[in-house]
Amino acid sequence: MECFSEDFAGGLDSTWRTQVVGGGLLERTDTTLRFVNIDTSREHYSNAQIDDYQGFPRRRFRWRPPLRLTVKARFSDSHGDGQAVLGGTAGFGFWNDPFLMTEKRMPALPRALWFFYSSPPSDMKLDLNVPGAGWKAATIDALRPAAFLLVPLALPAALLMNLPQLYRLCWPPIQNALNIREALVGVAMNEWHTYVIEWGVEQAAFLVDGRPVVESAPAPRGPLGLVMWLDNQTMVVKPWGRLRWGLLETPGRQWLEVDRLLVEPLPRG
Repeated sequence: MECFSEDFAGGLDSTWRTQVVGGGLLERTDTTLRFVNIDTSREHYSNAQIDDYQGFPRRRFRWRPPLRLTVKARFSDSHGDGQAVLGGTAGFGFWNDPFLMTEKRMPALPRALWFFYSSPPSDMKLDLNVPGAGWKAATIDALRPAAFLLVPLALPAALLMNLPQLYRLCWPPIQNALNIREALVGVAMNEWHTYVIEWGVEQAAFLVDGRPVVESAPAPRGPLGLVMWLDNQTMVVKPWGRLRWGLLETPGRQWLEVDRLLVEPLPRG
């Protein structure tokens, strides 16, 4: 597999495609790239994004395991602890762009492994033991054959899971079938950290500054595209069928700043 390195000092490599809409802005410093949102509103979508999949069908997305992604990054704001809260969603990693976010493709079920952030009122309760918002390491593969076997049970399961006791009973096998694994990252987002995703053929691991956050998550299959972004979305996704999407008003400037990105092969086995 190829090795790809980007330090952003000399501008964007031709690999990248951009999406800059609303109050979004890509801002270069001497050595970094900032994904900026300025004065976002509830009426207009704002996004600052780079990716390597725009213009390609999913079968031609670039990345397959085994590989390691390393990103050095920080945010303008942290999450909670009495500090300002970064508004919207943000992150970096690999996914299959299932929701027509960049261009017209056939919709698909999600497949991803990434560091993903969402702020309140977002509440995407996909892992039984992890809050629905926050700064997370996460995997999902809703395109596994085991997931399709659950389709006939989807409606009755959603109805049953409106009862908390049945939710705790019914959701874990569904979560396992969808290869969902999440963990809160647990570091100050507004400080520099080195984030690593080790994407193996069977298992994935997430590390921050060399410390494991998730050691043996189920790995989604490829090919997937690489994305980094900051936007003003809010989403509610609950296993019992509650779905909601919206936009956040966030005054001032918020940003994700990236100093370095490296993708390198991992040995098989």
